[in-house]
Amino acid sequence: MQTALDVLLAATVFKLLLFPAYRSTDFEVHRNWLAVTHSLPLSQWYYDTTSEWTLDYPPFFAYFEWMLSFPAALVDQRIVDVNNLRYSAWSVIAYQRTTVIITELILGLALLRFVKGANDARVQRLLSASLFLHPGFLIIDHIHFQYNGFMFGILLWSLLMARNGRNLASGILFAILLNFKHLYMYLAPAYFVYLLRAYCMTPAGTPRIPQFLSLAASVIGVFVASVGPFLVMGQLPQLGARLFPFTRGLNHAYWAPNAWALVTALDRVLLKAASMARIELTVNSAGLQSSSRGLVGDTVFAVLPNVEPFHTFAITIGIQMIFLARLWRQPTYPSFLRALTLCGWTSFMFGWHVHEKAVLMVLVPLTLMAADGSAHLRTFMLASVAGIYSLFPLLFTPAEAAVELLYSAIWMVFVIQSLNKIAYEFPRSPAAVALDFAERAYLFGFIGLQLFVWVFPFIAQRLSWGVSVDFVPLMATSVYCAVGLVWSYLRLSAAYLFGIGESGLQKEKTA
Repeated sequence: MQTALDVLLAATVFKLLLFPAYRSTDFEVHRNWLAVTHSLPLSQWYYDTTSEWTLDYPPFFAYFEWMLSFPAALVDQRIVDVNNLRYSAWSVIAYQRTTVIITELILGLALLRFVKGANDARVQRLLSASLFLHPGFLIIDHIHFQYNGFMFGILLWSLLMARNGRNLASGILFAILLNFKHLYMYLAPAYFVYLLRAYCMTPAGTPRIPQFLSLAASVIGVFVASVGPFLVMGQLPQLGARLFPFTRGLNHAYWAPNAWALVTALDRVLLKAASMARIELTVNSAGLQSSSRGLVGDTVFAVLPNVEPFHTFAITIGIQMIFLARLWRQPTYPSFLRALTLCGWTSFMFGWHVHEKAVLMVLVPLTLMAADGSAHLRTFMLASVAGIYSLFPLLFTPAEAAVELLYSAIWMVFVIQSLNKIAYEFPRSPAAVALDFAERAYLFGFIGLQLFVWVFPFIAQRLSWGVSVDFVPLMATSVYCAVGLVWSYLRLSAAYLFGIGESGLQKEKTA
C-alpha cells in the first residue's frame, strides 16, 4: 500500500506541474459543457449551439459535467456562463485540470483491486503501476485535456468484476460506461457474447432464464436512467444526431495509425509512381485535394476505389465475428480479455473516421496480458511503442513535445525492461530469431523517425518546398506507427486463434 501511495503522490505532483501546459480545444469543449449543463434546462442541452463545441457525448457524461459545474460555479461563476466563450482564466485552468486528477482515482482504485486476487501480485503491481502512469493518459488527459482515465477506470472495474466471476456487475458497469462515452461500443460485441455464454448459459449451453432476465433488466434500467428524460421529451432523434454524425470522412485530418492510413498512403504512392513513370491511370480528380492529403474534409482516393462507411462496418463486423466465435467456444475471463482487446483493435484498424486517441482502447486492455508469455510481451512492446508515439503529434509546442518524449522514453525503458525479466524467452528457431531481429530493428527505427520529424521542416524551409509538404512528417509518423500496430494486431490475432503462448496464461475457469 505504501508503494501505491508513493506512486500516487509522485504522479500527482508531476501532473500539478503540468497545469500551465498547452491545452487543446478539448479544454474549451469541456468548459462549454460545464456552462451548458449548468445554465440551460435539460431540454436544451443537446440543442444549444451558442458555441461550436456542442454537447455530443451520451447523457451520463452530460450529467457528470452537470455535477462538476456546481463546484465550478463556486470557484468562478464565469466558468459556467454559456456566453463566456474561450474563457481561459487561471481559475478555470486549475479547476478543470484538478477534476481530471481527482476523477482519475477511479482508475487508480480499480488497478489496486486488480492486485488483490492476482496469480502473481508482484507482476500485477507492475502492470497496474504502468497503466496508472501510462504516457497515453498523461498526453491526452493531463496536457491535451480529456477524461479518459476516469472512463477507463469504469472499464477496468467492469473487467475486474468479470475476472472475479461477478458477471452481472461487469455487465452493469459496461452499460454505464456506454452511456458515458458511446465509442466504447467497439467493445460491446465481446461483452454481449461473453455475458450471454458465461452468465446466461450453463457450461453445457442450457439457458439460465433468471440470469438472463436480471441482466436484461439491469442493462435496460441503466439506459432508461440515461436516455429516459430525453425519450419523454421526444428528443431521441436529436440525441442520436449529436452522438453519430456520419458526415465526416474515412480518415481524421491526422491519419490514425491503422489499416486505412496504409491504404491512403498507398494511394498517394501509386499516384506519384504513375506520374513519374508516365503510366496512364484513371485518376479521380477529387482525390487530389481530399483529406487523404491531411486536410479536414472527406477522404477521396485518387487511384484506389473509395471506401464508404458500409465497407468499414462490414469489414469490422466480419473480422470481429472470427474472434467472437472462439470466445463463444471458450467463455473464460482470459479468453474474454483477448477477444475484447481484439474487438476494440479491429474497430481501430478498420473503423470509419477513427481518431488517433482511440488507440488507448487497445493499449489499456493489452497491458493486462503483457506478462502472459513471450508472445504477448512482444505484442505489447510493439503496440505500446507505436501507439504511444502515434500520440506525439497531439502536442506540437516545444516544451510539451520534450516532456512527452522524455516521459514516454523513461516509461518504456522501465516497463519493458521489467517485463522482459519476467516473460521474455529467447527465440528457438532461425525464423523466430529473424523475426525477433526485424521487430527490434523496427523499434529502433523510431529514433530515425524522430530525427526525420525534427529535421524535415528545416530542410523544407531551406529548399523552399512550400506548404504542400507540411503534412509529410505527420504522414510518416502515421504510416510508420500503422506498420507496427497492424503487425502487432496480427500477432495477437494469431496468438488468440491458434493458442500461441497460452502456456503462460493463468489457469482458465469457465464462469
